[in-house]
Amino acid sequence: MTVTRDGAVLRNWCGTMPVHRRLLDTREEYASTAAEIENFTFHQCRRGRSRLDQVVRIPVVAHVLWRDEAQNVGDEQIHSQLAVLNADFRRLNEDISAVPEVWRAVAADARVEFFLADTDPAGAPTSGITRTRTEVAAFSPEDDAVKAVATGGADPWPADRYLNMWVCQLAGGVLGYAQFPGGPATTDGVVLLHSALGTNGTAVAPFDGGRTCTHEVGHWLNLRHIWGDDGDGCGGDDFVADTPNQAGPNYGRPTFPTVSCDNGPDGDMFMNFMDYTDDDAMVMFTAGQAARMAATLAGPRAALAAGATLTR
Repeated sequence: MTVTRDGAVLRNWCGTMPVHRRLLDTREEYASTAAEIENFTFHQCRRGRSRLDQVVRIPVVAHVLWRDEAQNVGDEQIHSQLAVLNADFRRLNEDISAVPEVWRAVAADARVEFFLADTDPAGAPTSGITRTRTEVAAFSPEDDAVKAVATGGADPWPADRYLNMWVCQLAGGVLGYAQFPGGPATTDGVVLLHSALGTNGTAVAPFDGGRTCTHEVGHWLNLRHIWGDDGDGCGGDDFVADTPNQAGPNYGRPTFPTVSCDNGPDGDMFMNFMDYTDDDAMVMFTAGQAARMAATLAGPRAALAAGATLTR
């Protein structure tokens, strides 16, 4: 899928919003649940309950779906992805220094860490990685076939105990997609193109920095795209006060400042993980985004938060 901005044809590499809209159209209960979650999140953030009182560690299971040997990514590539997630969500990434000075004060530690599960749903030891050979040439966000054995994919582990991460060949130029909180447990998690996973193995530039996964896990924790998903207009809202309004997604490696929607002199926060820039150009979450993620872990994903609570 492609979009046009400034005369250039660019690919829309995240499939999360089409999944969100599909669920709104096909599942009546999803719309009401999503509204309840947003109401809860708004009130949590408004009350100043914006920080987890302890670091939340979330167990991950990586389901690798492969047809060709190259798609059967190695353990090292998966481990490299977990390392990127932990650096990015804890504000420990080395490239955090690329944040322009005007936004350094809001660049935030989300206090969330991830680890490959060491116990499976039955209580048996596990590596946190499953591998399934498939006859499906490429999966699509349109039907979530990757998330069920019956359709050539792999069944999820319980979504209230694990972050399910499917790694596969994706169709249509999509690098990844996620399901927002409140969707069906049978399809909950994130899906990643194998060549946009981690920092080695099959990962291909400019998406070889593990940031597709950081972006999609941000969605899984209820972050929206930074421009508010209104095309190239200026009326969208990501429900975060400390991210500037911007006209639409940025691609590649923009230069600072990149101004849109009369947001000068500082312009777009294109280095935010929830924009569409290349992996080596996105480097930060904000305090407002961290607050939304904390509210998610106090609300719809509380089962994964292992007793953590929110504090000021």
